Amino acid sequence: MIGEQARCRSLKTATSAVVGYSCIIDLSNRDDQAREQNWVRGKAFDGAAPLGPVVAPPATVPADARITLRVNDEQRQAATRSELVFSVPELIAEITQYCTLEPGDIIATGTPAGVGPLQPGDEVTVTIEGVGSLAHSVDSPPH
Repeated sequence: MIGEQARCRSLKTATSAVVGYSCIIDLSNRDDQAREQNWVRGKAFDGAAPLGPVVAPPATVPADARITLRVNDEQRQAATRSELVFSVPELIAEITQYCTLEPGDIIATGTPAGVGPLQPGDEVTVTIEGVGSLAHSVDSPPH
């Protein structure tokens, strides 16, 4: 989570804008994405991005924090921050070259390997070392 306005940040100064880290489950509606070839609609639906339950100060989150995602208590994804495609400094430095980040803005860092379909009733839990866990129950999509 961004804690101060950030524009044109370098890799060296990027993380000074971070006020904390939280858990987010960034869901996609692949049916809408395939049917309409519209990634925006596939990412913009009720319950698409649960966030929380806390914002942990940067000092409490290890540089190589472990990230896991479980579905119905079965591990589907596991990685460390160093295994993500782009680091937090890289994301902030890139985004702030063309967009001003404001306090409260959220950047989702991407997902480890292991993406798969979910069903109504599935219980999804993401855990980030130093942050905690966020659990989310998948609802049936509205029609």
